[in-house]
This record gives sequence, structure tokens and C-alpha cells, in this order.
Amino acid sequence: MPTLLERFLKYVQIDTQSDETSPSAPSTAKQLDLSRVLEQECRELGLKDVSLSEYGVLIATLPGTMKSPAIAWVAHVDTSPEFSGKNVRPVVHENYDGSDIVLPGDPSRVLTVAENPELQQLIGETVITTDGTTLLGADDKSGVAVIMAAADYLLQHPEIPHGPIRLCFTVDEEIGRGTDHLEIDKVDVVCAYTLDSDGRGRVDSETFSADQALVKVQGINTHPSVGKDAMVNAIRILSAFLDRLPQRTLSPETTDDREGFIHPYHVEGGVAFASARLILRDFETEALSRQAQLLESIAEGLRNEFPLARITIEIKHQYRNMREGLRKEPRALAFAIEATSAAGLEPHLDIIRGGTDGSLMTAKGLPTPNLSSGQHNPHSPLEWTSEIEMETAKMVLVELARRWGQESAS
Repeated sequence: MPTLLERFLKYVQIDTQSDETSPSAPSTAKQLDLSRVLEQECRELGLKDVSLSEYGVLIATLPGTMKSPAIAWVAHVDTSPEFSGKNVRPVVHENYDGSDIVLPGDPSRVLTVAENPELQQLIGETVITTDGTTLLGADDKSGVAVIMAAADYLLQHPEIPHGPIRLCFTVDEEIGRGTDHLEIDKVDVVCAYTLDSDGRGRVDSETFSADQALVKVQGINTHPSVGKDAMVNAIRILSAFLDRLPQRTLSPETTDDREGFIHPYHVEGGVAFASARLILRDFETEALSRQAQLLESIAEGLRNEFPLARITIEIKHQYRNMREGLRKEPRALAFAIEATSAAGLEPHLDIIRGGTDGSLMTAKGLPTPNLSSGQHNPHSPLEWTSEIEMETAKMVLVELARRWGQESAS
């Protein structure tokens, strides 16, 4: 069987970028290219009950070596729409020397130690980067590779006690639809773990709550020569809307820790019509309502200034903080912390300034903490990972399987 690194390098070269503007499920058919590869690999490993749904959800079962509660390991195959995932050319830096890394496909892009201090802990290790022209896809193909390698390891070591483990690979996580067609009851486990966090040793017990806002401005287009008192320029009005958002607060550039934000990330249109997509984020769900109210107040001011324009705001629910739902199965977090220690790492209980499939799964009643899989700088051409971080993530899963098995034996 291939090594973990070989799996990862294979997976990232398959274009699986999702598309939030597409109504189909999955949003892009190319995500199924990786799903089908994983389906075949699961069968070759000898996993049971391997199934790939028409919507791209792949589930397989690693049979237990003993009677014990079933758990699930979850990762998503899609990559972010925010940067190209086509023709990914991963660059493997063996025996990393601790210096800044110039990305060969675009030398203007440099992975600096100053901005990535975690690199200082990886001298002598193998670091994997992009060539600078695409993202890498470690979010979340590192998680996919870790899960496959952990399943392979347990099959090679039947002496390790563990119950049934479901491997679950989803699509469209990056656009908030990762669990739309995942039937939680059919997964039939007491808890799940997403492998979708950065570095190593993290155990994430909270995520942002999230909504999306779509701002639409309908203007009136005329020839500029006769535009006086007739033209209503949707571009100008939308620009004014964005300019009235808080500039020094409530943005990703100015917040950290538990502070939320409003983030405009896509703008398109012309004089007659323009639109912007924004994401609303906060750890407290009530704060999302206040953010939506702020957007509406800005829109109302512009409606008064430009009465001939039509300005609308559509708010779409995305996911919610997993904090409360994890209390349903307290062993989920406790065992994750114990497994991280058993794998030789210092556990770091943390929060995510983002979301995972685990946010939605927890909301549906299945407690799902999030674990490290070696990701760094996701959604970016400066994205990178390391072989040792992925290997330690694999051993955390092995120890997690062992811990659930020991719980049953005790």
C-alpha cells in the first residue's frame, strides 16, 4: 500500500474545487473524480459496506476487532473556490533547512519563517508546498490521506483493540453543503471526528456560527451622454455600501480570538445590476443577527439616498457553533485529548475561526470535534503541510480507536 505522503501527493493533484454558484449536488462533478479513487482504495483495503452516493458522499466501514461503540472519521474532498485548484504541482522539500521557501512557479510568492514560525519546528523534516500558482489542497486532502493511512495501519495491526470505524468523505464542505446529503442515522455512530484543523495536537471544541449575505443592487442603465437624472449606477451604490462597513473593526483583518467579523469576498456586476457576497461570522449566534441588522441599516440609508435603486439583502443560514452539541457525548472530547497525549503530543484545546462538517453534524445531533491534520495557510497559494504532522495525526486516530476499544473493555 502507498505511504501517507504518497497518498497525499496523489490526492492533491486531482482537481476538486467546489462552486457555490452551482445548484447541483455535488456542486462540481470533478469532485467525484477523487471520491471514486477513494472508493476503489477502500475496496482494495478490504473495508466493508463501501458505498458512494449519487451526491458524492462516500462511506466505508473498518470492522472492529471487538464489540465497542462505533465512531466515524470524516474529511472533505473539495477544495476552496477562493483560489485555483487546477493543475496542482506539489513541491516536496526533503530535509527542510529552516530557511524561507521561494515557490518555483511564482518566485514573487515566498513562504517566510517570520510569517510561518511553525516551520522552525520542522527543520530536517519533509515540508510540502505549492509551486505558487495554485492552492495545495491540504485543506482537506491532508485529512483524507490521514484517515486512509490510519485505516491501513489498523488493518496491519489487528492486535490493537477497536470497535467499528466509519470512514466518511464528503463533498462541498468549503461552500457549507458538506452534510446536505449525509444521512446521520445511517452513519450509526456515537460520535465522529473531522480531520480538518491546522498543525498538530489541536482538539477543536468550538467553531464560528456562520451566515452568508447576498447584497443585490438594481440600477438603471442609460447611455452616459444622457445619464443626468436618469442613470442609477449600481456599481457606485454597491461600492458605497461596502465602504460603509466598519473599516477598523468587524473584519478578518482587524479581529482575532473570539471576535466576529463581516467579510465581503466576491463582487460582480455592472451599471444596471451589481452584487456582493459576504460572510457573517461570530461564536455567538445572537451576534449574527446584529451583523445582519447592520447590513440592513446601511442598505436603508442608501435606499433613502438613491430612491430609484432597488437594494435587497438575502441572508442564508450556514452553520452554528458546535459547543453545545458536544455536551451530548462528553467522551468525544475527553478521548480526543487522551489520544493526542498517547500519540506523544501536547493536546491543545482550541476554537476554530471558521467551520467544518463537524459544525453541521453536531447540529444534526452527532457530536463531532475537529482534529489536526497538518494544514497551514488554507485557501492560499502559500498553503503548506508537513509529512511529520500528517503522520502524527494518523497516530492520534490510531490511539483514538484504541481508547474507544479500551473503554468498552473496561
